[in-house]
Amino acid sequence: MSKKATVYLLSDSVGETAEFVVRAVATQFVGEELEIRQNSYVDEVSDIENVIKEAKQNNSIIAYTIVIDSLRSYLNKRAEEENILAVDLLHPLMNAFATTFQRAPIHEPGLMRKLDERYFQKVEAIEFAVKYDDARDVEGILKADIVLIGVSRTSKTPLSMYLAYKGYKVANIPLVPEVTAPVELFSIPKNKCVGLVITPDSLNVIRKERLKKLGLQQDSSYARFDRILEELDYAEKIMKRVGCPIINVSNKAIEETANDVIEILNMERSFQ
Repeated sequence: MSKKATVYLLSDSVGETAEFVVRAVATQFVGEELEIRQNSYVDEVSDIENVIKEAKQNNSIIAYTIVIDSLRSYLNKRAEEENILAVDLLHPLMNAFATTFQRAPIHEPGLMRKLDERYFQKVEAIEFAVKYDDARDVEGILKADIVLIGVSRTSKTPLSMYLAYKGYKVANIPLVPEVTAPVELFSIPKNKCVGLVITPDSLNVIRKERLKKLGLQQDSSYARFDRILEELDYAEKIMKRVGCPIINVSNKAIEETANDVIEILNMERSFQ
């Protein structure tokens, strides 16, 4: 091409997909001087007209990722009228999906970015759960979406990780009679904190199994019934002071408990 090549990118979202594809193609044309002009969040015909006006005056191509049918049709019509080559980067593949899998696209812009944001939100939540697991840093109480409290072996850590996978930042605090409960617990909204309780019999069985796996004596104070009752009594007093909702995790799957926690959190948010 004798003139400098210009590619106009139009997207009803950010336009990263269009830019990636165009740059990948451009690498196959060594020696060409290429200018890429990005036009993001195209949502009106006036946005398209501005690009058509410029493209007419240059040695150019329009490449687009527009999922809104009315805008896509308008762009194709105007490009044809002005004898400008407009390349649809999405719809040939979308049509293949629709034909082969017998499903209709939803034509909503920006879904890829939303998916990316959800992914990174999960990663951040998982890192948060690890950092603030088992009261490693009580500052997490003030930063968390959810704070779980309870005695040892009430599934605080696995529940924290499961909720993190759902995108919630969770801190968990073990309640032990010999350790003063963090003052931060008493300064957060009540429904942001959830107390986990369990029946003494269930906890006794779980702790004995834990000691067995560790190769320790099962008559350790950790699994003694009187010690368990003492811990549960102390935990109940702390939960009453906090005023938080309480969930009995006895014989409950992690998923079931997690749903209960999320329901409590959503209830709290609805009253804000």
